[in-house]
Amino acid sequence: MKKIIAISFALFVSATSLMASKGPEANRGDNKDITLPPSFSTLALNSSSYTNAIGVRAIGTSGITIKHFTKNSKAIEGILGFWPNAFSATLLIEQYANAFDEPGLNWYYGLGGHLSAKSDWVDGEPLGNRRVDGNVGLGVDGIFGIEYKIREVPIAVSLDVKPFLEVTTNGNAFVALDPGLGVKVTF
Repeated sequence: MKKIIAISFALFVSATSLMASKGPEANRGDNKDITLPPSFSTLALNSSSYTNAIGVRAIGTSGITIKHFTKNSKAIEGILGFWPNAFSATLLIEQYANAFDEPGLNWYYGLGGHLSAKSDWVDGEPLGNRRVDGNVGLGVDGIFGIEYKIREVPIAVSLDVKPFLEVTTNGNAFVALDPGLGVKVTF
């Protein structure tokens, strides 16, 4: 159900953006050679139109996300993920490309890695809970998604998959698609 809501929200944002950018003149048929202002041609290269962002990511790895654009179409993103008995830190290098010639709508993809830590606790000990086992995991991550930076407000919404392979200190290995819905404040 959460996935259906997330996909519906992303499609709604995309459709709203498309309708807002076309305007009523789009149906006349006599505006085939429209020239865009210089700010729009810059957006075609980096339609993110922001330098930094901070927000939240939910569904798969849920937590705090921080993004910084280092070049016109390259960004570094960090994700601090939290679970009841675990923590992860992910660092990704991402490449951005305009999606559907729509200002503010971008495809992004990239690679990175993560470090995770997990603790198992025993309840009911005479002195309370105590840590009995812990695993550290090291992983390789990829990411592919779409992001929309809302022009009127400093908000960016993204929908992605972040597949990863993780190996832990106790010898286990995990593979997951790790879908995510992100909402960030941009500046």
